[in-house]
Amino acid sequence: MTVIGTPGPVSLDLDGRTALVTGAAGGIGRACALRLAAAGATVRAVDRDTDGLTRLVTDHPNGAPGRIEPCPLDLTDLDAAERAAAGTDLLVNNAGLQLVRPIEEFPPEAFHQVLTVMLEAPFRLLRGALPHMYAQGWGRVINISSVHGLRASPFKSAYVAAKHGLEGLSKTAALEGAPHGVTSNCVNPGYVRTPLVERQIADQAAAHGIPEERVLADILLADSALKRLLEPAEVAEAVAYLCTPQASFVTGTSLALDGGWTAH
Repeated sequence: MTVIGTPGPVSLDLDGRTALVTGAAGGIGRACALRLAAAGATVRAVDRDTDGLTRLVTDHPNGAPGRIEPCPLDLTDLDAAERAAAGTDLLVNNAGLQLVRPIEEFPPEAFHQVLTVMLEAPFRLLRGALPHMYAQGWGRVINISSVHGLRASPFKSAYVAAKHGLEGLSKTAALEGAPHGVTSNCVNPGYVRTPLVERQIADQAAAHGIPEERVLADILLADSALKRLLEPAEVAEAVAYLCTPQASFVTGTSLALDGGWTAH
């Protein structure tokens, strides 16, 4: 009998490539930065959390392929974001914010901030990155979307609106980039074991008036066939696959890593 073990990483060689990952100090962004560096890329790690970036650089093993260049940046500085993306071969738009409130109670300034960081900043990063990608005839744009880019949930108006917008931006980039050898795709995780999700659990508990321990099973994973959180490294491996030569015909699509959440 053949025993199937834990799958290993996909084969990926990014030696000589430059990647930019936003929200790189923690969670999915951290996992993506480490994975792309392990494949040989020079990774511009963008985040406003300077301490987190320091830990990220420290955690990249000495002597390992690639390197990580910390790039402290607040993505609400849109001009700086566009400049930071110049010369990028791979762009991973990952940075995100979340606030759980009913629409009538949602602070307009928070809505604006979420849309700025999660939709307008990716647009500006694309503007900065695409000229170099087009000039060399190769590039990879990977947008970390969400199941909420495909489906809506109550109390998450800004997040859902931003992710739906990111889906459209990604598809437009795919259509425009195809003649230039540039692919653009979304990766759509369900609930991932990250600080952002931990904060959502607390917010959902407050919104529904239930203990936090019930939120995961009764709300977050109620529609998921697989009753566990997704690990950041699993998302990073999907990102790595989309950078491989074998994925060169994959563009303009959304790769759901949702445990069956959208199968309903």
